[in-house]
Amino acid sequence: MPKVTPQAEFVRLQELIAKHPNGIAIEALMGALNGNVQRRSLQRRLAMLVERGQIQMVGNARAVRYHSVSRALKGLLKEETDQTEHVPPGTYVPLSPEAGRIKAYVCQPRHLRSPVGYQLKFLEQYHPNQTQYLPQDLCAQLHAIGRSPAEQTPAGTFARNILNRLLIDLSWASSRLEGNTYSRLDTERLIAFGQAAEGKDAFETQMILNHKDAIEYLVRDPLRANLSVDTVIALHALLSDGLMADPAACGRIRSRAVEIGGSVYLPVTLPQRLEELFGIVIQMASEINDPIEQAFFLMVHLPYLQPFEDVNKRVSRLAANVPLIRHNLCPLSFIDVPQQAYVDAMIGVYELNQVELLRDVFVFAYERSCQQYVAVKQNLVPPDIFRLRYRRALSEVVAAIVRNDEPATELSVRARTPASVAVVDIEHFIELTMAEFKALHAGNAVRFGLRPLEFSAWQGKHYS
Repeated sequence: MPKVTPQAEFVRLQELIAKHPNGIAIEALMGALNGNVQRRSLQRRLAMLVERGQIQMVGNARAVRYHSVSRALKGLLKEETDQTEHVPPGTYVPLSPEAGRIKAYVCQPRHLRSPVGYQLKFLEQYHPNQTQYLPQDLCAQLHAIGRSPAEQTPAGTFARNILNRLLIDLSWASSRLEGNTYSRLDTERLIAFGQAAEGKDAFETQMILNHKDAIEYLVRDPLRANLSVDTVIALHALLSDGLMADPAACGRIRSRAVEIGGSVYLPVTLPQRLEELFGIVIQMASEINDPIEQAFFLMVHLPYLQPFEDVNKRVSRLAANVPLIRHNLCPLSFIDVPQQAYVDAMIGVYELNQVELLRDVFVFAYERSCQQYVAVKQNLVPPDIFRLRYRRALSEVVAAIVRNDEPATELSVRARTPASVAVVDIEHFIELTMAEFKALHAGNAVRFGLRPLEFSAWQGKHYS
């Protein structure tokens, strides 16, 4: 029978890990334990703590470091174990005591919750740069883990460097929070190759593609990564395209009453009042100096106001990325965020005007995003972005050279380079194309629309 590890040993491990804000490697843990535990036993205990959601593992292979779970919530999770151990890993997020109370309220049947309308005082009580939904030490921790390798570069650089991955992750994860059943692989195929998944309806496909367009709108042009009424309106127009019962409602403040499914909250009805409040919310958000506080404020108050007939939460999730993109912080992709936790958190805002549950969801989401885009630096290779940008031009050049029976030289590639390649990118494009030719063979030539025999005949003539 396997030996049962005393709970005190798990607590000791968590305490040791919590002393290292930047994480600690297993070798350092061995040293801190004075060799009193074998490496394999320690690995098993760490794995159990990770599975329970009580610590986090960041990095791969020898670069693995262990972090205190939700280290950004340090001091807010005093009752974390009591609150979360009964929840199966991955089905919810670690909760602070305040968040646990909100969850208990919103999980009651609707008939036990009192209907409530829009509370202006909830907005009036917030004073930019004086009020903080995210405590100062929490913001500092999130800044520390969200700092990117592109910190000192022009606005938007980091998001552009990871654009190919962000397009897939954020499009998939944000759509999944709306009940979309596309898998991540299906989403990748749709975005990269335009292949709609079998068995999915057009609505789900359109939702994914709308996310892609909205993300590209924010990331490709840094001038758009500024928080304004026009930016948020544009996000709604892109995200709601083809999904609204009334096409004219895309990119327009609503003119009719709406209801919130599963909630007893009744948003503002009067269109003039709604437009005025929308402008105030955006103005207040733009005055917030801290980009992470600004992102969270948008996630709270845009859905609470419900300025559009539909797609409000999607707009808030992308709008929350605007300050992060502008400051080259890790973007928020919502990877691994449990749908139920997010829904409960929004209902807590709607019905109680309390942000603690949404705060815990936000912190969990941001930490997971940082693990994806900051800690795993080997996946952030800028040439992938370049190749994605010129994927079609690359395919056209390779196919044209082979079909016109030309040698694969820098001269022939230069002659075939289309005008769609920016002048400043031509030399890099030629270099990339020549590298593709070096790796090209009959088995992978199909990527460029070339038949194996067609390619083999050209290869035999020019490289025999």
